[in-house]
Amino acid sequence: MRVFVTGASGHIGSAVIPELLRNGHQVLGLARSDASAATVAGYGAEVHRGDLGDLDGLRSAAASADGVIHLAFDHARMRSGELAAAAEGEMAAVRVFADVLAGTGKPLVATSGVLGLAMIGLGGRPGTEADIVPDGPRADNENLTIGLAERGIRSSVVRLAPMVHSELDTHGFTPALIGFAKQNGFAAYIGDGANRWTAADSHDVAVLYRLALEKAPAGTRLHGVGDTAITFKTIAETIAGRLGVEARSVTAEEAPKYLGFLAAFAGLDVPVSNDVTREVLGWEPTHPGWVEDVKSGHYFS
Repeated sequence: MRVFVTGASGHIGSAVIPELLRNGHQVLGLARSDASAATVAGYGAEVHRGDLGDLDGLRSAAASADGVIHLAFDHARMRSGELAAAAEGEMAAVRVFADVLAGTGKPLVATSGVLGLAMIGLGGRPGTEADIVPDGPRADNENLTIGLAERGIRSSVVRLAPMVHSELDTHGFTPALIGFAKQNGFAAYIGDGANRWTAADSHDVAVLYRLALEKAPAGTRLHGVGDTAITFKTIAETIAGRLGVEARSVTAEEAPKYLGFLAAFAGLDVPVSNDVTREVLGWEPTHPGWVEDVKSGHYFS
């Protein structure tokens, strides 16, 4: 299958493209700079120069492919507080892919996150693939993509854990939390830290994207989650132990000072199940969990 991949030179793309190539697919990767183009070409993929704002370029690239994996997102805008604008740019790209792929039965795999499930009030139970967030910056794109099944597109969405981790992760939430701990001189958690987050290894996630491309039924939500519930206190204590500092509780009011852009998310309690994803696709995470991976030391080299 010839696959157009956005976000090709990013963290997830750096795992997904080799996984696709190893399994006999051809890849056309979106790259917006010379450095990104060199990275994508280094994987053995064909390069398509452009960015998410180049809708005509996205249209032509998608038209030349047998399927699309949409990984790109303007994380810089999100971190600067412009989440809505970043999400609208993502939706504009999906609308283009929808116009190109409508009626073809070709796959479109898009990306969302499990943290959004906190918005619907899970009451402490694990979030499932059947849970739907009705609206919101990233939920709108997720729901748009799932709805494309009605237009003859084999659409699916991978909801990623907030901490997708491995040696490939240099700018995700884990490096951010480590950076805040270094800056503060301690690793912060909010309140008693009993709220739960999830995690997944980058390489396991890459397999999930490939399986979604190959065989996810139209209109399927999938959970890219290996560790289904890690308390935030455990996250802080693991980072603190590796840095040789203490883990310390802070109040929700203090959190922006010590957790920066993550303060709005650090207190969320979002345990998540991956049972349906594993059953539908036969996906089984095989790499180390988050705690073991962080303790291995590569994040601190």
